[in-house]
Amino acid sequence: MVFMALSLRLLFSEQVEYSILAISAVVFLVALGFLIWQIYRYCTQFPVLQRADGLPAKRGGFQNGKQAMNEVQYEELSHRLSPGTSCTNLGSNLDLASLEDLEEENIHGSLRFSLFYDQLQSKLVVTVLDAQDLAVRDFSHSVDPFVWVRLMWAERENKDQNSMQCLLHEWQTRIVKKSCSPVFGDQFSCTLAEDEVSRVTVRFEVRDFDKYSRHGVLGEARASLNTLKISYPLELRQDLQVPRKDIVGEALLSLKYMPTSQRLEVGVLKIHTVCHHNKTERALYARTIVTCNQSRLRHQRTTQKKRREVTVFNEVMTFVLPDQQIKECSIEVSVYEIQPSRKSSKNLIGHIQVKKNKTGENEHWKQMMQSLRQPVANWHLIYI
Repeated sequence: MVFMALSLRLLFSEQVEYSILAISAVVFLVALGFLIWQIYRYCTQFPVLQRADGLPAKRGGFQNGKQAMNEVQYEELSHRLSPGTSCTNLGSNLDLASLEDLEEENIHGSLRFSLFYDQLQSKLVVTVLDAQDLAVRDFSHSVDPFVWVRLMWAERENKDQNSMQCLLHEWQTRIVKKSCSPVFGDQFSCTLAEDEVSRVTVRFEVRDFDKYSRHGVLGEARASLNTLKISYPLELRQDLQVPRKDIVGEALLSLKYMPTSQRLEVGVLKIHTVCHHNKTERALYARTIVTCNQSRLRHQRTTQKKRREVTVFNEVMTFVLPDQQIKECSIEVSVYEIQPSRKSSKNLIGHIQVKKNKTGENEHWKQMMQSLRQPVANWHLIYI
């Protein structure tokens, strides 16, 4: 036994023993440095937060830390920016023509329609008659037109370009296949009080039906009822114009980007819309779509909230994005209205878009990139 122990001891020289000890020390220091780096990442992403009562927020792991951060930071932003702080006061861009890339030379043709208000029945009757000389799509060399009719009700009687409006009703005519001069003959009606007729604008949007993609826009015509005498049927023909967007509300959104974890947080805090008194009980929700280079990456939606003049959500949606994709990316928030009593009653209220591309970037996007790891909230106009 003594001989075996002596042979094992002589198996390693002192030089080899010191080498093994040095390697072990280096491995220990590397592991210690990696542990310190992980602790630093955790502390910078989830700082100790202060609750409303002044006590520090508790850490309960990754999910609890994230939830505490969202609840405190976004609720504070929501209270700080009250619904009375309008987005027009925050310097939002109101250039409606830049919202859609439509070439004016591709818009031509005319639309014929008739309007009539029945004072005895308090009913507005809209009839879409026909269209002439519609533009042909380049890729199909034909057109399958239909007309989308919207009744827009203004918040103020003396409405201007920046006043908010409410979508009262919307209808769609039948589709006429392969015709540049289609005949429709579709009639729509709704109940409308006489004192509200002057606030209504009828918006006719002519579209080209596409079964596999987004419908093409061929132009629009508008009729403001405060300038027309429609106590008798009034027939009009208007040249189609480049579509304009209407302001239907404003939303308080918060953006936060964390480059280390490559996460983008979109917070839907508040939505302010015009509510018409004739509408029954409705609910709102917002759907967020993140796209990159015209490819849709992710989409998420908020929970349903009962619709009020100012609907409070305070909800955050998290998207994981590669660092290189955040440089050319767009965020589109769509607001929908539903009737809780009906299953298939989803109606689009409007859209908001925040983006960064090669040609430019939104002001809110700039603020987000200048304040990394901190939520930045701004009011945005909702268009339809």
